[in-house]
Amino acid sequence: MSGLRMPCRIAGAKRSNPCFTGIVKYIVKYIVKYIVKYIVKYIVKYIAKYMTRSSDMSIYKCISEGGTGEIEEKKSRFICHIKAVETEEEAVAFINEKKKEYWDARHNCSAFVIGPNANITRCSDDGEPAGTAGRPMLEVLLNEEIRNVAAVVTRYFGGVLLGTGGLVRAYQAAVKEGLANSRIIEKRPGIRALITTDYTVAGKLQYIFDKNKYTVLEPKYEADVTFTLLIPAEEWDRAVKEITEATSGQAVPVKEDECVISSVLPPR
Repeated sequence: MSGLRMPCRIAGAKRSNPCFTGIVKYIVKYIVKYIVKYIVKYIVKYIAKYMTRSSDMSIYKCISEGGTGEIEEKKSRFICHIKAVETEEEAVAFINEKKKEYWDARHNCSAFVIGPNANITRCSDDGEPAGTAGRPMLEVLLNEEIRNVAAVVTRYFGGVLLGTGGLVRAYQAAVKEGLANSRIIEKRPGIRALITTDYTVAGKLQYIFDKNKYTVLEPKYEADVTFTLLIPAEEWDRAVKEITEATSGQAVPVKEDECVISSVLPPR
């Protein structure tokens, strides 16, 4: 008996069930696979969205002529001034100018956005409860996708407290009113092109220009017809193909240089 080894089992220990273990491993493997797949899908979607947004940011809106808007809320006056600015220094100077002009007002809150990609953003509550004035104003500018702009809202207190929600709505409404009274333009990358052809296709070209809303700068009618026009960069390849095919090769746009195309947006 001394030469035989007896199996030793710990009291209370249970043998693992191979079938159960396999099921658990399969479930864990499936869950991990699903989670990884979901994460990768989300990352890819986010990157694609970011890249699209980055490319679209070359097209942006800005102010060509600032405006003024005023609203009244429970006897408090909110006066908004909008101005186009190119630098942070210009924005700060504009804000200080309005503070000096409306020195007797309770608050002169402000917000500004600088750069096509909103590279610089700043806002100030100027004594209002935190987050009830400057930030809501800035959100309006960002949501409207307007760049190189500064807004100052002056408040003359009417004696009635508006509460947090009331202040947020009032300051946002004032900025919207100011924007509604401003002249807004859209800027996008463009190409300055030259087309020289004979008179037989001039009318057809003019139709194409009007249909696509291309800006014609300097038409010259001499021995030949010469058009200088601005074409949005994203439409260049299509424009060249359309013009070339429509004129059977008699007119072909020639790229001169790159430019920025500004177009006035309709009143809000």
